Order: sequence, then C-alpha cells, then structure tokens
Amino acid sequence: MNGKTILITGGTGSFGKKFIETVLKRYSPKKIIIYSRDELKQFEMQQDSRFKKDGVLMRYFIGDVRDKERLIRAMTGVDYVVHAAALKQVPAAEYNPFEAVKTNIIGGQNVIDACFECNVKKVIALSTDKAAAPINLYGATKLTSDKLFIAANNYKGTHDIKFSVVRYGNVMGSRGSVIPFFLEKKKTGVLPITDERMTRFNITLQQGVDFVLRSFEIMWGGELFVPKIPSYRITDLAKAVAPDCKIEVVGIRPGEKIHEEMITEADALNTIEFDDYYVILPSVQLGDIQSLKLWDTEKFRLTSNHKPGKFCEFGFKYNSGSNPHFLSVDELKELIQKM
Repeated sequence: MNGKTILITGGTGSFGKKFIETVLKRYSPKKIIIYSRDELKQFEMQQDSRFKKDGVLMRYFIGDVRDKERLIRAMTGVDYVVHAAALKQVPAAEYNPFEAVKTNIIGGQNVIDACFECNVKKVIALSTDKAAAPINLYGATKLTSDKLFIAANNYKGTHDIKFSVVRYGNVMGSRGSVIPFFLEKKKTGVLPITDERMTRFNITLQQGVDFVLRSFEIMWGGELFVPKIPSYRITDLAKAVAPDCKIEVVGIRPGEKIHEEMITEADALNTIEFDDYYVILPSVQLGDIQSLKLWDTEKFRLTSNHKPGKFCEFGFKYNSGSNPHFLSVDELKELIQKM
C-alpha cells in the first residue's frame, strides 16, 4: 500500500472507515479516495483525526456506483480499488428488488468497467455469506456481482489488472447487524429472536480488514477468498448481551436461513483449503487457453501460501451450523465489550 493511490467505494460505511483507519496506521499511501453518496458521513470523516495523516492526500468524492462516468472520474490515477458499496439489508432488498439490482449488480459492473478504463492494477470486491446458495434477493445480487468480478479476469486482454472477491460472514457490530439491535432492545427487557436454532458466522471489523489486506498481497486474480471464522448460536448471543431479558421467538423473516453457508458442496469441487482460509478457484474449462495460462491450479496450491494447501473432500461444505468452532457465551461477552 505504500506510495499507492487507493479508492474504496462505500468508504463511509463500517468496513470502509475501519479499512482506511488501518491503512493510515500501517502504511504510507500516496492518496486515499473515499467514494460514497452520503455527504454528511463524508463531512464527519473529514473532521475525524483518525482519517488524517501527514503526507497522505485524502479525497472525498460524492458519487453512486450506479454512475459509471462519475466512477471513471474518481478512479483516474488509482492503483487499487476496494468495492464495499452495496445495498445490504435483506428486508429492504426484498421490498425494493430492482434498487438492489441497480446498486449491487449494475453498480458492480460499473466498477469493473471504470477499473478497466482507468488502468487500475488490483481490485477486491466484498461479498457475503448470503451469496452462497442464496434464497433472498440480496444474496442473489451479490452472487451475481461475485461472478461478474471473477469473470472480469477472462476479458482483461492486455490490461495489467487483477480482480478477486473476499467473502465472509456477519461483521460484529456493523450498522444494522444483530448486536446493536439486541443492545437497543435490551432496554425493553425483551429480545426478539427469529428462531432458536439459528446460527451465524462471526468476524470483527478488524479481522475483515486484515483479511482483505492479506488478500491484496497474495491474489492472482480470479480467486474467491473465504476466511476460517467462528460461528455463534443466536441464543448464546442473547445470553451474552442480556442474560436477564425475556426471549420472544418472532419467526423467520422472508429470505432468512437457519444456518448460513460460505462454501457450498458445488463450490467445494474447486476449493483449496489453507491453514486459516479457503480459496474457491474459478472454473477452468479445457481448451480455455487464457484461463489455463492464469490458473495453474497445482502451482497455486503449492506456491500461493507459505504452506501448501489441499483440495477439499467431495461433499464438503462450510456451514455456520456444522462449523467446528463455536464462540461460547463468555467469548461473545468479551468480544462485545471490546466492540
């Protein structure tokens, strides 16, 4: 990141702010461009000392990923792009389906086209566990976006550019997530739970940022990176937040799963496991010369990490319900206190 110009879409969101704060602490980039449509959040960031560093130019662009021309203007001279902008709320996407399509799918393609236009070097798009075997519109739009970013490597031609995707689970404490919701409901003495069997993957904002930064270092272009992270039971989370509160089971919302997946059985056929993460490789068809040049699968398995990876067994899936690592109530309490 040293000496580079970095643009992050959705830069005023929970992930964007933590990413920028971390980059400014650890590196000395030439310039950071925050691209978002919320002028108030941009104004607030400009007043915050966490987002200032001597010698680093901070630029704030008002813009929407739906506007390709504005993206092209913002990306001029950019080396790396992190695409974090999305409509993320499941109920909102169900109620406003084409708005989710315009932002998450068309907006994603606009980012890809702008990166080609401006000769960006590396691009990482953020995904979600809801994109694996999706049953709601949000997950379906993010799966489509993932496919667009992976496929962009197939037609890059002479462009020196790499596109990859990072997929992980619920970000602890992010805007609109369950922990802030429970903390607010704690005041009423009642915590509404959709289903007592429900489990979710869990990752902190800092862990998410660190994983994206690591992915930038090791990416070939075309991978979908999945970190190994713990799960929690929704009932354990309720005990950690408010052990004295009454539990009210309200039923599963439209488009909601009991357990989330990040790697399906079908994905596992092209997945390599490393010590602390998985990589879903792009599908390579025989005779596809361009892909074969890019993806020497055995070379990737042996050389893309300090320790060789191994192919996942047939039938493997990475599911929050069958995950071998679950957070205890005490561990959840400790993480909530830190948050």
